[in-house]
Amino acid sequence: TSTPRWAVAYKFPPEEKETVLEDITVAVGRTGVLTPAAELRPVRLAGTTVSRATLHNLDFIRQRNIMIGDTVVVRKAGDIIPEVVGAVPSKRDGTEREFSMPTVCPSCGEPIFREEDEAAVRCTNGACPAQLSRSIEHFASKGAMNIDGLGTETIDQFYQEGLIHNIADLYSLKAPDIACLERMGKKSAVNIMEGIRASKEVPFERVLFALGIRFVGETTAKTLAKAFRSIDALASATLDDLMQVDEIGARIAQSIIQYFAEEKNREIIGRLREAGVQM
Repeated sequence: TSTPRWAVAYKFPPEEKETVLEDITVAVGRTGVLTPAAELRPVRLAGTTVSRATLHNLDFIRQRNIMIGDTVVVRKAGDIIPEVVGAVPSKRDGTEREFSMPTVCPSCGEPIFREEDEAAVRCTNGACPAQLSRSIEHFASKGAMNIDGLGTETIDQFYQEGLIHNIADLYSLKAPDIACLERMGKKSAVNIMEGIRASKEVPFERVLFALGIRFVGETTAKTLAKAFRSIDALASATLDDLMQVDEIGARIAQSIIQYFAEEKNREIIGRLREAGVQM
């Protein structure tokens, strides 16, 4: 049967604009992956001003022949996430320069590492400040523990002030300690404390996602929570136990085994349990 004319949907291609890539900076994520970002001359795109866009990894930059100082074409993927489509080599004037990934982590200064089968470059220092801050940010995010008021800047501030060093420390925070910080106040402190208290009611499947176990996204966390029912059952599962669960392959199973093998992770889970988080 042919599709009726009234049911045909036309999707316009995303708007593309040219601007100058002024610099490339590198951020460290919660899993230690170093991600380059394009610092752009601000440009109006799909209704908002864009000044930053992801460049994914070094291979992406090399494949698209992107250099610092280039005129580049940008668009919004799905009309939401700004991305660099590629460079415009015909507009080069000779001042452009090639980008190189740093040889040490920009956060902690430790050597970085690239696995043979991965495009990502990562910092393997478990005590890296950027990784710890981003793991706390992930834990507090909407799809995870949903703690209002704990954005990037606030978490970085708490970390720098020595109030938190890991996700379990959130449950030891005191309102007066928060209220006396710069850009904070009594109301902000009360809101954050209320968000932390409310997070103790978040169901186990979301707690599991919030822990930030590598390769365990929201869907996988739901699958694991249904199969194992508790953190203790999951922690004691063997590789075979894990791989018998639908959609859990060797890579995810190995990552879970490795997570629970680390003493510091078991300590954090113990502290979360004592705080009243759903386990």
